[in-house]
Amino acid sequence: MQAIKQTSPYVRKQVSTKRMMIDVLIALIPVVVFSIYRFGWDAVVRILVSLVLMIGLEALIIGMVNKPKKTDNTFKEKLKSRYSTYTINNITAPAVSAIIYAMLMPSKLPVYAVAVGAIFAIVVVKMMFGGLGGNIFNVAAAGRRFISLALTGMFAGVYVGVDLVAGATPLTALKSGMGFPSVLNSYPLLDLFTGNIPGTMGEISAIAILIGLIYLLIRRTADYRIVLSTAITFVLLITLIGLRLYPNQWMEFLLYNLFSGGLLFGLTFMVTDPVTAPLTRPGRWLYGLLIGSLIVLIRTFGAYAEGVAAGLLFANMFVPLIDYPKWSSNVIRPRFVIGYVVLLAIMCLVVYFGVGGAL
Repeated sequence: MQAIKQTSPYVRKQVSTKRMMIDVLIALIPVVVFSIYRFGWDAVVRILVSLVLMIGLEALIIGMVNKPKKTDNTFKEKLKSRYSTYTINNITAPAVSAIIYAMLMPSKLPVYAVAVGAIFAIVVVKMMFGGLGGNIFNVAAAGRRFISLALTGMFAGVYVGVDLVAGATPLTALKSGMGFPSVLNSYPLLDLFTGNIPGTMGEISAIAILIGLIYLLIRRTADYRIVLSTAITFVLLITLIGLRLYPNQWMEFLLYNLFSGGLLFGLTFMVTDPVTAPLTRPGRWLYGLLIGSLIVLIRTFGAYAEGVAAGLLFANMFVPLIDYPKWSSNVIRPRFVIGYVVLLAIMCLVVYFGVGGAL
């Protein structure tokens, strides 16, 4: 008899892929409903285009890759063989990616641009890496970054404000050099929380996103370690920046950065993606620290106002290194805690001195 080494707890509730995907779909309902309420048919069309393309292309590629048996003679038998491995997970998983991807789109982005990103995401990012469970990059984030780089010009004037005209998002306004006090007057914290601001369809309503996050945490579909580590890192670094640059408004600066942009949406639906996240508990804490740090660095020092998708994709590249069997472990030991605190302290120093701090 072969002994299996396993860390406690030894009795776990088995979480199937099907259940996880359904949980995410349920958690997305408040965000989708708000986006449809806010943007109307623009949201509906872009969601449907993403769903049809991602679900349809995954099904098509699976049928093309799987070869029929030599004993199959009729078209029906060959078709059945080609789709013998096709399950409900091949519908729910691309559906989740499609909705998340659609929620990352501005409501006025041309439909064909949305289609290009969806095709790239499902074909190149997912199916070329082996399909369900094989991709190393978050599908939705990769699709979003692809079109934002390849079709940059199309993103000008596509963010609709509360008066239904194009306007700058809260983060782009902050990045423009207006000064935080002026930006805060244009985008009050209450508007940021309720969604009365320009932005992508899924990122603007903090209330809707938080409802989904609470549901995923209660259902244990989202790993709290990644969420907590990312949030702690982000809050700590942004607080340091606020204390240095706006000592009288550091709390407002923190809340502004929390509720604007794609942080909450990414934290809820993208960072917690089990396929692209590390397997071990320490690895997930480290993964969250890396993502939180990258988001702050890109927002503060980078050319882009938003850094969630780019930070997540960059962190995805380090997951194989984090999970490398030679040093990875599922047990959180004192040396890991010390290393984690040291890394966090280093990031604090980098950010503090980067914004002009002095000893």
